[in-house]
Amino acid sequence: MSRTFDPAAHAWTDGGWRSPGLNGGVIYELHIGTFTQEGTLDAAAAKLEYLAGLGVDHVELLPVNAFNGTHNWGYDGVLWYAVQESYGGPAAYQRFVDAAHRHGIGVIQDVVYNHFGPSGNYLPQFGPYLAPAGANPWGDSLNLDGPESDEVRRYIVENALMWFRDFHVDGLRLDAVHALRDERAVHLLEELSAATDACAEDLGKPLFLVAESDLNNPRLLEARSRNGYGLAGQWSDDFHHAVHVNLTGETSGYYADFDSLAALAKVLTGGFFHDGSYSSFRQRHHGRPIDKEQVTARQLVVCTQNHDQIGNRAAGDRLTATLGYGSLALAAVLNLTSPFTPMLFMGEEFAASTPWQFFTSHPEPELGEATSKGRLREFERMGWDPAVVPDPQAESTFTNSKLLWSEAEDGEHARLVELYRQLIRLRRQEPELTNPDLRAVAVDFNEERRWLLMRRGRITVACNFADTSCRLETGSGRLLLATDPEAQLDGALTLPAKSAAVLRRQGEGNG
Repeated sequence: MSRTFDPAAHAWTDGGWRSPGLNGGVIYELHIGTFTQEGTLDAAAAKLEYLAGLGVDHVELLPVNAFNGTHNWGYDGVLWYAVQESYGGPAAYQRFVDAAHRHGIGVIQDVVYNHFGPSGNYLPQFGPYLAPAGANPWGDSLNLDGPESDEVRRYIVENALMWFRDFHVDGLRLDAVHALRDERAVHLLEELSAATDACAEDLGKPLFLVAESDLNNPRLLEARSRNGYGLAGQWSDDFHHAVHVNLTGETSGYYADFDSLAALAKVLTGGFFHDGSYSSFRQRHHGRPIDKEQVTARQLVVCTQNHDQIGNRAAGDRLTATLGYGSLALAAVLNLTSPFTPMLFMGEEFAASTPWQFFTSHPEPELGEATSKGRLREFERMGWDPAVVPDPQAESTFTNSKLLWSEAEDGEHARLVELYRQLIRLRRQEPELTNPDLRAVAVDFNEERRWLLMRRGRITVACNFADTSCRLETGSGRLLLATDPEAQLDGALTLPAKSAAVLRRQGEGNG
């Protein structure tokens, strides 16, 4: 069943809103279905005051386009111009964006243009929307460069503009652009970038695109005048991997190359770890260096947890399941004092105990069974115990992933929330922490003693990954923040085990 919707019927109240753009401020990633127990846009809007108090600049919503079934992550969408009815539909979406802007928070919408979901896609009945080559790992690829692909590309570009014009969204996150199969001279990403810039000029407000990409190719970020694609930003998984390995000690799969503080230091100063280096996971060389004169640090969106890095683990376990307060605080400091644009995943800031698991609700029994069996096979190949892999089709897998908001006010959970508030406030107060110039970042570390110092102008961020305290020659200054109350600054910094501190040194420059 389908119905019409008049986007002009909503009486917008956000005329005074001005998006900060992708400015290095904090992004908060959330999934509407599990962010609250109700799982609706209106219920999520009731949490915006909390997010504003936390200091969030943008919320990033996992895909909300309509899909077959009652719940999933959103990446199985098939009706790109419709908002999922179980979330409240398009009118509720407009109310959510209006409310976000009223709270001083921008909205980034995650969109999927690299494939259609496996259930309920009727577009092939209307034209050559699908690539004749078939599927990528997630579903049917789109016909971006074959015969009659002009109209397919227009379908995509106009969908992007719909979010900006009809729903007042500030930015789009483009899912897995490395899976876009496009051999045309003007790549779809370049076309989207140009259309977004033209729309921004027409509407008189900032609009931006952020790509999810594992290519480590700065061409995505470089200006179109330099033969780049002109995107405002891209996700950078290398930061996540380097932090994750140094906190957890996990070195399987793609984590293997990041088993050192040297890897983390390289990411903090260069943006990418794999910048033409050999990737043991891919069994080939990967990436290319970032030109620090052309690309700024804030164009890289980084995190220590996100929906993929949690949900694609066998049990969907967060860092909370294995790390204590000290290590969780270390992760927060690294993310929120980094030179990049930091992103949080819903509940991270209060060490949510709930997992974030892979869940589906395919109405076709055979597709549901194939999804469940495929998930088991995938993790068996990776050496995970199949007994810990939840059934994606089970209702409990979905409900278990819903946040328990009462935790945010309790004990160590509340303590971590306050640390996040302090860190975000510090990021806004200290100009060095949002300086987008990668050339202004210097890092020292000691692999054996497991400490790392990141210097950004007069600000020093000190991290102790070891199980014992350390004393670091940081010079005199003022201690702005410490994750452990036992930290002391008296000409040198005494840093307890598994803790971090931020200090402002006396004097000017990078001394």
